[in-house]
Amino acid sequence: MELTYYSDYAVRLVNTEQPERGTDNLTSVEVVRDLFGPAQQAARRATDSDVTRLRTVRARLRAVFEAADAGDEVLAVDLLNALMMEFPVSPQISGHERRDDGGTSRSSGAESGGGRPDWHMHIADHAANATAGFTATACMGLAFHLTELGVDRLGICEARPCRNVYLDTSTNRSRRYCSDRCATRANVAAYRARKRLENERAALTGRTADTAQESTPATDR
Repeated sequence: MELTYYSDYAVRLVNTEQPERGTDNLTSVEVVRDLFGPAQQAARRATDSDVTRLRTVRARLRAVFEAADAGDEVLAVDLLNALMMEFPVSPQISGHERRDDGGTSRSSGAESGGGRPDWHMHIADHAANATAGFTATACMGLAFHLTELGVDRLGICEARPCRNVYLDTSTNRSRRYCSDRCATRANVAAYRARKRLENERAALTGRTADTAQESTPATDR
């Protein structure tokens, strides 16, 4: 599993809250476990205490995205480094999948024997609690994403009041919204704003013409 995959952990955690809407979905241990996705073994260690712990981490991760979105690369890196120092990881080489003769990776349980292990970097989970393990994983993934693709790939949705965070993986660094839904809503709002402005200008032009006609002397008509 590539380490950049883990960057989605950070996105999932930060987006459990929408500050401008005043909503917070991180309210139970079940939500915490869902954040781990397929990593069910790590999720089973989650307790009610992790709800409060992860809320604190969430605020700090959002600050990383906010700094990146504002163009302050140094601050974004400093904030992320502080988290990684507090929540270190234990990387290890894993080979739980095997490659066939053509180099294609396949599950090690699909066939016994044959092929060489598909060696890759993996984050070992030796954390004391679920929050520490989740945070270490999220931060390391985000760090790899940041260094491989650039700080400007960490974005905040422009479709207010959404403000969800996202990772821009587009080829031309053009992403501005967290989802197609927000992009559509923003485009519709922009279209309506343009039409409203056009109508206001048309009305103003019409009133100006009427005023000019009324002010023209009768002999000149």
